[in-house]
Amino acid sequence: MKKFLSNYKSTIILLVAIIVGAIVGIVFQEKATILSPLGDLFLNLLLVIIVPLIFLTITTSIAKMKQPKRIGKIMVTIIGVFIFTSIIAVIVGFVSTYFVKLVNPEDGQQIRNSLQEITDGEDSTADEGELTIADRTVNLLTVNDFSKLLSKENIVALLIASVIFGIATNMAGEKGKPVYDFLVSANEIVANIVKIIMYFAPIGLGCYFASLVGSFGASIAVGYLKTFVVYTIVAIAFYFIVYTIYAFIAGGKKGVSAFWKNAIPSTLTALATCSSAASIPVNVECAKKMGVPDDIAETTIPLGTSFHKDGSIIGSVFKIMFLVCLFGTSLATAGDVLGIVGVALLANLLITAVPIGGGTISEMLILTMLGYPVAALPILTIIATIIDPPATMLNVVGDTVSSMMVTRVVDGKEWINNKK
Repeated sequence: MKKFLSNYKSTIILLVAIIVGAIVGIVFQEKATILSPLGDLFLNLLLVIIVPLIFLTITTSIAKMKQPKRIGKIMVTIIGVFIFTSIIAVIVGFVSTYFVKLVNPEDGQQIRNSLQEITDGEDSTADEGELTIADRTVNLLTVNDFSKLLSKENIVALLIASVIFGIATNMAGEKGKPVYDFLVSANEIVANIVKIIMYFAPIGLGCYFASLVGSFGASIAVGYLKTFVVYTIVAIAFYFIVYTIYAFIAGGKKGVSAFWKNAIPSTLTALATCSSAASIPVNVECAKKMGVPDDIAETTIPLGTSFHKDGSIIGSVFKIMFLVCLFGTSLATAGDVLGIVGVALLANLLITAVPIGGGTISEMLILTMLGYPVAALPILTIIATIIDPPATMLNVVGDTVSSMMVTRVVDGKEWINNKK
């Protein structure tokens, strides 16, 4: 019992804090938002440390790889695993919504009227919609000023710069060792800063969750409530069934055991913060406890935060199918279905790893590519908001189990037996 409490003390404290927060939110409803500043304080502390954490984690993990071939193998495997699991996610999302009418077309006018007030920022958003796919890709992968790399709004560009810097440091050999030593030292300091911040986690997460629960309540219309319920059921099933299968593929029965023994902390952090980026420190630690090597965990998870989001992919399909039902769009051909699949996968790349609001650009892409009016953007924003906790949970834990699958390919099937 003492060993159990020692291993799970932090998890139990976080779980109790979140449960208390949920109860406070249900009992006091919107009054619980008074606790929002404490939750925002914790979230801000985590988000401030994200940029140096990502840069130092990726550069040091790549720079310390002594085998250049291993770097390439890890990166290629990561891409392969991300593509495979993303396709599975989009198929699950489509199958789970195809036979469910999320909203009745006759309710469309009423819903659109109720959202008419939420259009103040439409003009600035429309400018984003005028960008071509090529422009969006360039803006996603690069920035035109070094200072813009130091922002959580450009995490994909930061990831690419980190990978290039790590490879360049590795190529420099002995001449690059002073820089490598500095990066390792700085990385250790940033890791300790994260530990200090996490002492505030129970209070911060509890208050954040109380505010989140208190903000919604009965204000969700029937169509949105149905979407939330169906999505939550799908997310829970995906979490337990699909991720168990992935863990089994990665390490057999021992892989399943290692996964479920260590997946709870990252799950709770994701549910409470609704931020994949804020969950990176906890998620990397969970992956390492599962036996994933440092270089794979510290590369796969930060990259997955921007390029691999099971929950967001399923969510994109839900958004599209909500619009299909709302506007009475016909899915008559296989091309229509493949179009939805393709748009959902592409939109996934444009979702940033920050809490509620990180999917606005991807939602604009959905509207413009499928030909729906820009005025429908608030509809997707509300859907994104209500499904954010379970979606973030899948995004975060999906990266964890993906790191196990990457390890299975890179280090062979016996990796689980050789874990420290």
